[in-house]
Amino acid sequence: MRGRSSSRHDSLAPSTSVARGDWSTVKTLLPYLWAYKWRVMLALGFLVGAKLANVGVPLVLKDLVDRLSYTPSNPHAMLVLPLSALLAYGALRLSTTLFTELREFVFARVTQRAVRTIALKVFRHLHALSLRFHLNRQTGGMTRDIERGTRAVSSLVSFALFSIVPTLLEITLVLTYLFLHYDKWFALITIVALVTYIVFTIAVTEWRTHFRRTMNELDSKASTKAIDSLLNYETVKYFGNEEYEAQRYDKGLQSYEHAAIKSQSSLSMLNAGQSLIIATAVTCILWRAAEGVIAGSMTIGDLVLVNAFMIQLYIPLNFLGVLYREIKQSLADMEKLFSLLDQSKEIADKEHAPSLLLSAHGSPEVRFQHVNFSYEAKRQILFDVDFTIAAGSTTAVVGHSGSGKSTLSRLLFRFYDIQAGAILIDGQNILDVTQQSLRQAIGIVPQDTVLFNDTIAYNIAYGKPGASEEEVIAVAKAAYIHDFIVSLPDGYQTMVGERGLKLSGGEKQRVAIARTLLKNPVIMIFDEATSALDSKSEQMIQTQLKQIAKSRTSLVIAHRLSTIVDAQQILVMDKGTIIERGTHHQLMALAGAYAQMWERQQHSNSGTSPDAFDGIQTEIQN
Repeated sequence: MRGRSSSRHDSLAPSTSVARGDWSTVKTLLPYLWAYKWRVMLALGFLVGAKLANVGVPLVLKDLVDRLSYTPSNPHAMLVLPLSALLAYGALRLSTTLFTELREFVFARVTQRAVRTIALKVFRHLHALSLRFHLNRQTGGMTRDIERGTRAVSSLVSFALFSIVPTLLEITLVLTYLFLHYDKWFALITIVALVTYIVFTIAVTEWRTHFRRTMNELDSKASTKAIDSLLNYETVKYFGNEEYEAQRYDKGLQSYEHAAIKSQSSLSMLNAGQSLIIATAVTCILWRAAEGVIAGSMTIGDLVLVNAFMIQLYIPLNFLGVLYREIKQSLADMEKLFSLLDQSKEIADKEHAPSLLLSAHGSPEVRFQHVNFSYEAKRQILFDVDFTIAAGSTTAVVGHSGSGKSTLSRLLFRFYDIQAGAILIDGQNILDVTQQSLRQAIGIVPQDTVLFNDTIAYNIAYGKPGASEEEVIAVAKAAYIHDFIVSLPDGYQTMVGERGLKLSGGEKQRVAIARTLLKNPVIMIFDEATSALDSKSEQMIQTQLKQIAKSRTSLVIAHRLSTIVDAQQILVMDKGTIIERGTHHQLMALAGAYAQMWERQQHSNSGTSPDAFDGIQTEIQN
């Protein structure tokens, strides 16, 4: 089967997302909202109804005031017409609130479903990204970006659709009425005031935006430092660096404080300027209305109407700066959220890729065919690695730290794609099958076991979600951890703590072995699976692992040579190449690098330190 071109280096660097514009962000959001188009249209209908009722309130108020003016020609009007006007006034007030609440009720499902859909899509996408991305990420900052981004969806809809749009509609209705029923100066003063207000607000808010962005960046950095410090709690304690961590965190908070003060100061300036524009406009409007009343061209009701219109217009406009800033901020937050979706999947299935086909009888053959691989373009890790793990057999890989042993397991699991050569399972190139089917066929017991902050039962059952209690207990017994678990006060319901830190290294490793057994894969990878165990536990589990490996194709990455003497094939690696291969007896007879490693470990007091390989590396180089 043809290998891949060695020129493929486009996946060697973390993906970068293209900068988004505000309109691009909005266009990305719209399909999530439009999925409920009938609810959207109904909500917009209620929005228009609420604004029509709101504009009608001052009109009824004008009529009420005028009708209260007693005239000898109609002495009974004051007793009848004001009552109907009062009822109309109350009905319009109620309608404004009723339509607004109906709008919120109808649109709530649209907003919340959009938030849920986007959050789930981002979560799935993050799990689909490569290991390279997750090794480079800053968890604290990324989680804050996701949190702010999902919250920004509802904020943007609320501010833009239910604040800005209704205000623009009301401005249009008011200006139309003023132009048709009064002197053109009323409409002109209102237009000039609105344009001045909006231009001033947008200009100052744009100037203030970088303060807010700086605050967010500093907030994310401070959060990242705090989360990293807490995740590495034990390391902090080991070195007594609590005060050092506090100072680092405080330094971030101090920078955030300075940015927040600048932001608040500029906000005060914005509010003062807005108030000046509003006060000037209202004063001019009332001056013209008062002149009209004195001249007899306007009634007291007209003056009340004009004043009510101005108040209704400027109350929402008073929050325009806040609304504009929040909309811009929501767009910025959503931009960061959607930029995560823009991260390309470095490891992606081919279109219409089939599932990995496995024989119903027996384990598959695994073949590394002239594999070359680099994590970075300038630093190659594997050089023409070629070997076969026969179906149902065990192949062990040994070598000093950094020789490329663990890279083999990562490539087989397809955490990375190779640059040249091929990796085949029963003749199928793993690049041509779905990642899900590939990884379902492989089980791994890592050297560094990380557990979920949940119960022991949950962590074991993670190997097969939905497994029965009997199945969990069975694999716990096979991993020689059942007796320890039942000795705990809460048994299988014992919480293991963040990253499993409440358990010892050996206990965590046995939980990892148990959940891998529960997965029951046809290919097993043991990455120094018993390194954290004491000698007695290691002997018991090593015997069990040999039984497990008999019916599976196994790759064992080992530092401790005594654990792999029975392997059907042992590969010795150095600087990314295989320098020796054979059984234990064949390699000992060869009297090469493997034999030197064996001698060194036999004479070592602990026999467990990987440093022994580093010493051998010096001898190999010499």
